[in-house]
Amino acid sequence: MDDALLVVLLLADATIRVATPLVLAAFAALYSERAGVVDIGLEGKMLAGAFFAAAVASSTGSPWLGLGAAVAASVVLALVHGFACITHKGNQVVSGMAINILVAGLAPTLAYAWFRQGGQTPLLPGEARLPQVRLPGVEALSGVPVLGPVYRELIDDANVLIWLTVLLVVATHWVFTRSRFGLRLRAVGENPSAVDTAGLSVTRLRYQAVVITGVLTGIAGAYLSTAHGAGFVRDMTAGKGYLALAALIFGKWRPWPTLFACLLFAFTDAVQVRLQGVPLPVVGVIPVQFIQMLPYVLTVLLLAGFVGRAVAPRASGVPYVKER
Repeated sequence: MDDALLVVLLLADATIRVATPLVLAAFAALYSERAGVVDIGLEGKMLAGAFFAAAVASSTGSPWLGLGAAVAASVVLALVHGFACITHKGNQVVSGMAINILVAGLAPTLAYAWFRQGGQTPLLPGEARLPQVRLPGVEALSGVPVLGPVYRELIDDANVLIWLTVLLVVATHWVFTRSRFGLRLRAVGENPSAVDTAGLSVTRLRYQAVVITGVLTGIAGAYLSTAHGAGFVRDMTAGKGYLALAALIFGKWRPWPTLFACLLFAFTDAVQVRLQGVPLPVVGVIPVQFIQMLPYVLTVLLLAGFVGRAVAPRASGVPYVKER
């Protein structure tokens, strides 16, 4: 295989793997914010999902039970957020930050109490991690130029949650452009009074949206600890929930631009991993700390350039008070 093609394929493979939790979290926020509920608690729900997925998978040996536990924990937190913001009209930003702060301290504490390993779970064996999907025809295509390496490196042996994320992107586009449920979510995020007048429950639609958010962030957390990684460590989300929100804003609350933004952030992250310790022409070896900040610098630059032109759903962040 040509060296240049190999480098490109390795970068593309790393980008897809890093982008998967970002896409899941960003699309989770898409459902919530399209329904008018701001959710900056993505980070906390992902972290909770990562902990419970790894803890249950380590205790039972089943990654699927771990995935179920991750989704359940994240949905509970999503319902807490909904109870505070939808039922009691609380401040949505404060509620989301409270969830982030709560889980950041609670997850390592539970991990220490459960496993006594310094706030992390034991290393997961292969059978306790979510499986890769092996596709047929790898050997048959191995001799085909370009197509063979692309099929082997990018498509074959991808994790099952990566394929689930691909289906999620397509399904979300269909939901928001073709389905009645998606159109109602968009309406409740733009004009909840009109939705209420039409005889639909604003509260019910918003709760449905935050539950979907909980499911997707739980899957994202499970991916981090039982697919991309092999166990839970403190703060392993490393700001991915905030990056997902930035991608959603950059994508102007639309599925395909949001996917592009997630891939862009993930590509930057993949590049910074490859550049660590590599001597570059003229400048030499760049300090690791400088390279590690590249994804976050890109986030700030993109938001500074685009957030002024990105218009959020009109009712986003505004509690709905029914007119009497």
